[in-house]
Amino acid sequence: MESVQAIKQRFEIIGNDPKLNRAIEKAIQVAPTDISVLVQGESGVGKEAIPKIIHSLSHRKHGKYIAVNCGAIPEGTIDSELFGHEKGAFTGATNTREGYFEVADGGTIFLDEVGELPLTTQVRLLRVLENGEFIKVGSSQVQKTNVRIVAATNVNMFDAIEKGKFREDLYYRLSTVDIHLPALRERKDDIHLLFRKFASDFAHKYKMPPIKLNDPAVDFLQRYRWSGNIRQLRNVAEQISVLETNRDITLPVLQSYLPVEGTNLPSVVTNKKSDSDFSTERDILYKVLFDMKSDLNDLKKLTLELMQNGSVKVQQDNQPLIQKIYGRDQDIVDFEEHQPQTTIMAGAPQHFEPRHDDYTFAETVEEEEILKLEQKELEMIKKALDKNKGKRKAAADELGISERTLYRKIKQFDL
Repeated sequence: MESVQAIKQRFEIIGNDPKLNRAIEKAIQVAPTDISVLVQGESGVGKEAIPKIIHSLSHRKHGKYIAVNCGAIPEGTIDSELFGHEKGAFTGATNTREGYFEVADGGTIFLDEVGELPLTTQVRLLRVLENGEFIKVGSSQVQKTNVRIVAATNVNMFDAIEKGKFREDLYYRLSTVDIHLPALRERKDDIHLLFRKFASDFAHKYKMPPIKLNDPAVDFLQRYRWSGNIRQLRNVAEQISVLETNRDITLPVLQSYLPVEGTNLPSVVTNKKSDSDFSTERDILYKVLFDMKSDLNDLKKLTLELMQNGSVKVQQDNQPLIQKIYGRDQDIVDFEEHQPQTTIMAGAPQHFEPRHDDYTFAETVEEEEILKLEQKELEMIKKALDKNKGKRKAAADELGISERTLYRKIKQFDL
């Protein structure tokens, strides 16, 4: 078994932080097995290095290694990409296609941003993890695959599970071993090492002397938050290497390349508040619609009882409800004239001939209710599309529906 230091040299991993070393140790220990691994950490911490380490140290190292960015594949085609499709399975499927799970048989698949997978795809993935079976899109034939799955995400999985965006059973199948990579701000002693490595690489790439930071700049570099982690640090090092003619970098020069800490936070908070407001308004609207539907069902039930056997006693306290059904006082008089002259007692079967107007009114109420529901639905869709500047996927997420359903509604309402 290779040492942590040897692995870091082999994969050009810079740093001596204990949390980083522990993550690499876990990868080395789990590599010879076939159990699934979930790599967690913020965006830009270098999660893609862990599956490469695992694959290279496993008995599958001579098999294929395929990295799939789940967040970059459209929802409508991701099943085809992962599991393949049969000819004619959908519009544009002119040939049979092998998916990644078929191509990587005997190897390793790295599912990056696995938290972005649609729920329907999560069900298919769970079946692969449980018994190694999958079905191509448009096929009924079950196929077998022997693939090692390593997944990664920067999403808080427990929040995603609680919101219904990720299956809990799939999470526990993926995270048989959980490897967490620390954020760059948690590895303060490694920040300057990484910066010097990037400065040296860019000096060689652009054929110029490497840049150097003075002591105040180094101190600021290590105290900075680095919300973009290693990716942001590398970007800053490249900018300074290319743009600065003086290779000795002072604190003011370094600060000029970095946004002020916290300047990007208000926009995130504002977005969250807006999302919350939109969700609250949507919940209230749904409640109103459901209450309206319940009231309508009560009215229908009462109307049906009146039409069938006239077994409902007409009393003064029931007049407002009857007025809702028949619309005006004259109709109440007409209704009473249709009854026997004897008192109508509750539970006593009476002969009652329903009028054509009764059916017409019930149908009218139902049509009006449907129109109101459609109008509210149309308003919500317009609001979501406007809020997300016409981006259907984002609007569908806001509404809590699939992108395909939103597309169908757009066609239905001719938006």
